[in-house]
Amino acid sequence: MTPDAIVVGAGPNGLAAAVALAQRGLAVTVLEAADTIGGGTRTSELTLPGLLHDHCAAVHPMAVASPFLRSLGLERHGLEWRRPDIDLAHPLDGGPAAVLRRSLEQTVGGLGADGAAWRQLFAPLSQRYEALATDLMGPPLHLPQHPLSLARFGLLAPRPATAVARRWHSAQARALFAGVAAHALRPLSAPGSAAIALMLIAAGHRHGWPVAHGGSQAITNALAARLTELGGTVETGVRVRSLAELPPTRVTLLDVAPRSAIALCGDRLPARTRRAYARWKHGPAAFKVDLAVEGGVPWRDEACRRAGTVHLGGTLEEITHTEQTVARGRMPERPFVLVAQQYLADPVRSAGDVHPVWAYAHVPHGYTGDATEAVLAQLERFAPGLRDRVLARAAMSAPSLEAYNANYVGGDILTGANTLPQMLLRPRAALDPYRTGIPGVFLCSAATPPGPGVHGMSGYHAARSALRHLRLPQGGTP
Repeated sequence: MTPDAIVVGAGPNGLAAAVALAQRGLAVTVLEAADTIGGGTRTSELTLPGLLHDHCAAVHPMAVASPFLRSLGLERHGLEWRRPDIDLAHPLDGGPAAVLRRSLEQTVGGLGADGAAWRQLFAPLSQRYEALATDLMGPPLHLPQHPLSLARFGLLAPRPATAVARRWHSAQARALFAGVAAHALRPLSAPGSAAIALMLIAAGHRHGWPVAHGGSQAITNALAARLTELGGTVETGVRVRSLAELPPTRVTLLDVAPRSAIALCGDRLPARTRRAYARWKHGPAAFKVDLAVEGGVPWRDEACRRAGTVHLGGTLEEITHTEQTVARGRMPERPFVLVAQQYLADPVRSAGDVHPVWAYAHVPHGYTGDATEAVLAQLERFAPGLRDRVLARAAMSAPSLEAYNANYVGGDILTGANTLPQMLLRPRAALDPYRTGIPGVFLCSAATPPGPGVHGMSGYHAARSALRHLRLPQGGTP
């Protein structure tokens, strides 16, 4: 039977789009080039037998807070969230680590004299997070459902992260905010660089920074199970090189980067869309290192030993310099490194006293060098003796990440640079950014609003666009 809809790509957005279409009664088939589904949301044994490592996406404040994912009841399909004792720790050389907990009051209490200012900023954002997420996780051009919450966020989001961080006085509070802002992989002095920190910290105080039980693959598997329940199918090992290879369908959705969309659509793509997709810029890259560590990481600071996520970058000033260096195409001596210790909340990922430790450094776009030693040096800086505990390791360079997932162009795991124009007009200036200009063909990757993260909202909104094209009921906003 010919499906009503084909989705190319079985990442979280592709699967979310497929589910949203299947909920409206369409027969949907998802085609995935790899042998396993999930895109960056996969889990496997990368170092030693029995150790479960997340391939890319690791910690999920945006997934647990996603309006669409929350509406699906994925717990019925095995998805279970696990939370560490401490959500995030940010160690410093000359003092105690800064700590982010789900509890706003506990976080405030740990920030001393800066606690009141932290509460003043994040209490309103976290308390109204669901209302805020409904508007921020939608297309940029829409009538806000919660204008007051959006306005409060909008007062600070366009500002540089460095400017917002200076509302606090201690090195701990400033570094804590800067480390979260660095997730955007752009200079902290750039306009709009505060936005991702505001969103991730507010999500953390509302829902925590949890991990999926058994690995991030559990999110993918739950979405696929829901799709199957609705009558949809997923085919792996099917590489689509052109729309001409696909059977006629009512709609086609592409969970691919704009560059790949140009190749898939060929001459059918309107010139204005082709120009916009060709102008789409990719940002700095990640260099990933997975470690098998006996006894866990010997952190100097006790908070880091209990934290699901650890940011290694030093002070606000150091992170600002490092991210600027990367943006200029140079490899810093001390790169910003994100570390995830998912096993603390989810012990099934370990094998006895040997634990999987996930880490990646920010490196220049397309960086071909080996950053493994730079990552290990940053770990040793805050956890002396780590190297003696490492039993095995696996690394993925920027080119390896692109080979693993074609959406990660040049090792850019965000599927596009977070410049202010691209944040506001992704992937092109259009009333409906999901339309490609080819009737019935839509883009649903992280290059579309609301952007990167395991939340499925890009796929959900692309599916709604497709349903409008078909003049079918779209359902209510989750």
